[in-house]
Formats: sequence, C-alpha cells, structure tokens
Amino acid sequence: MLRKKLIRTIFRYKAQVISMILMIILGIGVFLGFCGEYYSIEKDTFSFYDKTGFPDYELIDAAGYSSDNIDKIKNLDGIIDATRFVSLNTNVKKDNDILGLSVSENQNVSSFILMSGEEYDENDTEGLWLSDKYAEANNYKLGDIIELKYQGIEFKGIIKGLVKSSLYLICIPDSSQLMPDYKTYGFCYVSPNFLIDKLGSIYYPELHIKSNLSKAEISKMVDSALGKTNLILTKDDIVSYTEAQGEAKEGKTMATILPVIFLGIAFLIMVTTLQRITINEKTIIGTLKALGFRDKKIILHYTSLGLIIGIIGSTLGILLGYFIAWFIFNPNGPMGTYFDLPSWKIYIPWWSILVVLLIILLLTLLSFIYTKKMLVGSASETLKPYVVKNMKRLRIEDSKRWRKLNFATKWNLRDVFRHKTRSLMSLFGVFGCTVLLVASFLMNDSMIGFVNKFYKESMQYETMISLSEETTNDKAVIINEYFKGDYSANSMVEYETEAISMEIYHLDHHYVSFLDKKIHNITLNDEGVYIGTRMEEQYNLKPGDKMKIKIYGTNLEYEVRVEGIIRSLSKGIVMTNSYADKAGINYKINRIYTNINKETVNNDNNYKENIISLKLKTDIINSFDTFMQVMYTMIGALIVISVILGIIVLYNLGTMSYLERYRELSTLKVLGFKDKKIGNLLITQNLWITIIGLILGYPAGVLSTLILLKALASEYEVKIIFGIMTLIIPLLLVLLVSLFVSFLVAKKNKKIDMVASLKVGE
Repeated sequence: MLRKKLIRTIFRYKAQVISMILMIILGIGVFLGFCGEYYSIEKDTFSFYDKTGFPDYELIDAAGYSSDNIDKIKNLDGIIDATRFVSLNTNVKKDNDILGLSVSENQNVSSFILMSGEEYDENDTEGLWLSDKYAEANNYKLGDIIELKYQGIEFKGIIKGLVKSSLYLICIPDSSQLMPDYKTYGFCYVSPNFLIDKLGSIYYPELHIKSNLSKAEISKMVDSALGKTNLILTKDDIVSYTEAQGEAKEGKTMATILPVIFLGIAFLIMVTTLQRITINEKTIIGTLKALGFRDKKIILHYTSLGLIIGIIGSTLGILLGYFIAWFIFNPNGPMGTYFDLPSWKIYIPWWSILVVLLIILLLTLLSFIYTKKMLVGSASETLKPYVVKNMKRLRIEDSKRWRKLNFATKWNLRDVFRHKTRSLMSLFGVFGCTVLLVASFLMNDSMIGFVNKFYKESMQYETMISLSEETTNDKAVIINEYFKGDYSANSMVEYETEAISMEIYHLDHHYVSFLDKKIHNITLNDEGVYIGTRMEEQYNLKPGDKMKIKIYGTNLEYEVRVEGIIRSLSKGIVMTNSYADKAGINYKINRIYTNINKETVNNDNNYKENIISLKLKTDIINSFDTFMQVMYTMIGALIVISVILGIIVLYNLGTMSYLERYRELSTLKVLGFKDKKIGNLLITQNLWITIIGLILGYPAGVLSTLILLKALASEYEVKIIFGIMTLIIPLLLVLLVSLFVSFLVAKKNKKIDMVASLKVGE
C-alpha cells in the first residue's frame, strides 16, 4: 500500500522531486567534473614523467659538460641517474618552422615514448624521432625526409619514429608563447652520432639529474664536484612540469570554489525542499498514524523518498561529472590544445565519492528527522495541519512610516519574516548565481584586457629575431642597426637561492614597453631594475630596496636597486642596458625586435649564420587566442550551468512558497483580489530578494574573481579589469531568470480551489 502511496507522493510533488534531482545532478556533476579534471592531470602526467625519466634537476652551463663531468655527478651519493642533454633550435628549411633537435645521452633520463615507427638507435646517423603532433600538423609521415638549417649549416634527417616526450609535454619555444603551436614549433630526438655527423661535433650545455635530494644539497654537492657555481633548475622551474602541475593546482582551486558553491546551493535548497514536503504531508502522516501504521513504517516510507532522490540524482551526477572531466581533459578538448600526453585516462578521487555518499546519507537522515518530528504526539495532534509559529510584530509596524506603506509591501514584509528559511534560501540561490556569473564574466574581461594591454599595446614590433650563442655583442649591435630594431639580453641569475630571469633592454625605437601595476605603459629609466608583482609579494620588495644577484657559472655577484614594479610574464628583473653597464653586469645580447616582416628577414642573406629563429608577434597573440578559447569554453559552461541552476532553485522555492501560502492566497482571492493583483504580490517579493541577492552577489563575485585570478593566472600577473558587459549581463540574466520563474509561479493562482483550501481547519 505504502509503495503506491510513495509513487503518488512523488507525482504530487513532481516539480520539487525533479528539481531536487536536477540540483543533485548539477551540484555533484560540476563538483566531480572539476575534481576528476585536476586528479586526472596529476595521475596521467606523473605516469608520463615516470615512463620517460623526467629530471628532478637541470644543470645549465653555456660552456658545456664533459664526459668527466657526468661521471663525477653519477658517482655522488644520492644521485639516482643522470644524463648530458642538448636541445638545438633548428629551422625547417621548407617552412622555416622551429624544430627543437634534442639528444639525451642516457635514454633512462629525459627520454621519450615511441608512438609508432622504429626503436631508437643511439648509433643512427640519419634518423629523426619526431613529435607526432608536429608531424600531424605539418603532414609528415614515417620515412619522410626533413631538411634542417642550423647556424648556416644545412642537413637532412629521415623520420624513423613518432614520439612523445614529457620534457615537451607543453611544447612551447619560450615563455613569450603561452600555448603550443605545432604548425610552427615542434621537437625531435636524434642520436649523438647524428649531430656529430651533421654538425661535426657535439657539446652538452645541460646536465639532467634524477635525485630525491633537496636543491640545497644538490647545489652544494654539484658545485663542489665541478668546482664552479652552476645554474640549477628544479623541476618546478621546468615549464612542462610547473605549468602542468599548475593546471592541476588550478583545477583543484576551481574544485574547491565554484563547484562547492554549486554543491552548497543545491544541498541547502534540497534540505529546505525536503522539510517543506514533509510539513505539507503532516496531515497525511497523521492519517496514516490514525489508521494504525506504526511510526517505524511511516518513517521508513518518507525516508525512502530522500534516499530515492539521492540515489537517482547522485548516479546521474556521477555520469555528468565524468562527462565534464572528459570534456575538459581529452586529447580533442581544451586540455588537448595544451598538453601532449600519450594517455588520457579519467580518474575520480576516492574522497569525492565519499562526498557523494555523504550527501545521500544526509538526505536520508534529514528525511528521517523531519518525519519523526511530524510524528511527535498522539494521532489526533498529528492530524492537525502544520501551523507556522506566531510571528512577533516587526518594529517598523509601530512606526508612522508603516501606515503609509501599501498593502502589498506590508503583506510581503510579513511573509518574508514569517518564512525566514525559505526567504534566506531564495536569497542564497540568487546570491550564488550572481557570484558565479560575475566571476565568469569578470575573468573573461580581465584576460581579454590583459592580452590587449600586454601584447597588442606593449609589443609594437612585428618580428623577434633570436641570435646564436656565437654572436658577440658587437656583432649583435651591428645586426640590430641593420634591421633597425631594439635588442635585449635574456638570461637566468640567482637571487635568494632561486633561479630568476634577467632581461636587459636597449630600446631606441620602443618596440617593447612595460606595464606598471595599474597596467599603464611606462618607459624604463636608467636608475635601477624593475621587478614583477610576484617577486614583490614573495620577497616583500619595494622601490628603493637593494637586491644581490649572482651570475651562474661565475663567482660574480652584483647589487642592484629596485626602481619600480611592473607586470611581467616571467619571474625576474628587467633593466636598461645603460643601468647594466653602470652596475658592471656582463650580459649577452640574444634577441632583436624589429618592424621588418619575417619573410624579408628570412630572405635576407646578410647575417644569416647569426640568426637561429624568427618569431612573429602575431604568432604569440594567436597562441594566446588558443588559450582564450579554452577560457571561453570554461566560462561559457559555467554561465549556462549557473543560469540552469538559478532557474531550478528559484522555481523550486517559488513553487514551495506557493504551496505554503495556498490558504493565504485563497483568502485573498475570496476577499476579491484579482489573479493579476495576487501575481504581482508574488513577483514583487521575488524581485526584492533578487535585488538584495544582486547587491550582495556582485562584491562577492569580484572577491571570487580575485581569488581565481590569483590561483589560475598568477604567472601572467593579470589585473582585474571591469568591462561594461560584466556590469550589465549578470544583472540582466539574474533579473530575467527571476522574472521568468515569478511569472511561472504566478500563473498557478488561476488553479486555486478557494472552497477546498478554506475548509481545512486550523
């Protein structure tokens, strides 16, 4: 009998049951989706690192490392394994693309996974093991011949294998490019004999180490063994590690902010809805008790409602969560444009499943508590309808202002304070949706503003020329004058035991400019160095402070003065060449910025032996556009889900509000109030709550964006930027959702049965 009764109850409250199931699906789906995304990144990338021997440390010395050096390092205590390594940026003759030609002397460290083709042969003098993504983007296949150029030397290689390497997990040439572009940049592995055969010799400027020792221990041991200060990068300084784990960290942050808001809204609304359903069923519960049904059976009957809703919603929510994780983390999805992984398995963290089970348990427990509360007392007491406790008079009711208010305002004020829980839940629903929408649009505005300021306004050059190591500063200055450009010297230095970038600029034409903290363009002066906001925060530096930097490979140390704070893509210091000369800092010019187009530079035979590669500013901007497409996908999904959640929450609470006030609305109707007038009462109250939710939600949305930008885009030093769309669209969306739901609920007034509702005794 009670089974049929359960089905009737579900159909009686079908709108509420469906909305609760949808809220569980959305809440759990978004939560598990983001958890699955970051956890899958961690699991799949670490598996890739392990299979390819990703190094824990990289030693860099432009003079190169000898076989004697590697033997000394391998014999040190605590060193698991090591290899000498070199990667040369060569030009593909056909398209003038850049191909990183890599050699790892020991295939147990900094190696690759063969996807197809022949096994690697360390004695091969003709074979290339090419990035499969670069091959796909440029229509290369096994057996094809690639013609390459390096410092004026031309040579060929045969593609013998297609590979993936964890060192090139994020395949970008340098920090100026944010996203991989396999059409213009890729990598390949060759044997040591290949380089000797093609270039006449080989030298290794990098030494890669696998070890569990700390950086301080490694640094002390290595410097002692090699007799000089070495530039040592930890894996946290390597793009393919730090950026990948940064994505996982960002995903974890997202999973603990936005999905928690979704889950929190969904759970609180479900709790309120279950409570109101149980209250509305009080008379029926009393009837069952009067008919002789035991309390245990009645409790089991109503508890099963919460259990069924929890199980159905959670099951579908898990499926949605898996889909969301797969949508973000798959080779053809947003992460597929960033990562080059051999395996894209989805993993859901075990503790997130515990959260799902806990939600089901809590819903069941709450159904039990609410039903048990209704069963307190005798059957005759239980049969009486639930009556809201008498509400105390509002303070404003004793004022003259109260008498001037119209009936609708008085009625709505009393109703809001009489049903505080329902009003607060409605307010929380509007607040949550506003936070999500404002954060989404503000993230979008900030990132667009960043790229416009940083790339389109601050970078006025057309082509960036990278010079070879053999190019002297005197020769570089001559080349710079020939191409009518500006030049820079980019290198790594040590500050407070950390490797940071040092950029020295000569800017006659101002093809490169910089942004201060307020993202206004500034011109560097010759009175000191400029640091990024990350260094300012990490080391508590301010203008006027002194810094001591060390040049790697030497015992030279320089004291420099902090002149200002800028926003930068790299963590380091920036200065003019005049200040560097004044401070006595040795530097090597390695980049030229010019307004001459790439084709003209490429076809000019002058100084060709000094040019390693050419890069267009538009290529950098295009890579950021790809990054923004990923952002747009995420933001679009959040906006759609936020609107859906808002509709479900407000409609569910609006319907429950309608059921709670059924007798009151019937009374108003009997007293002669028209349906339109009653509808306006309901719409007005919803608008009040919506406006308050918007007022509270906007600043909370801004605060959430600040937290998200700090977590998701700290390496870009993005400043929050307000656009007119951020101010208008969330406001309009929330108001439209609120009005839409209010009109749907108001239409129910026509179905009120005045006689039936007023027959029920108080």
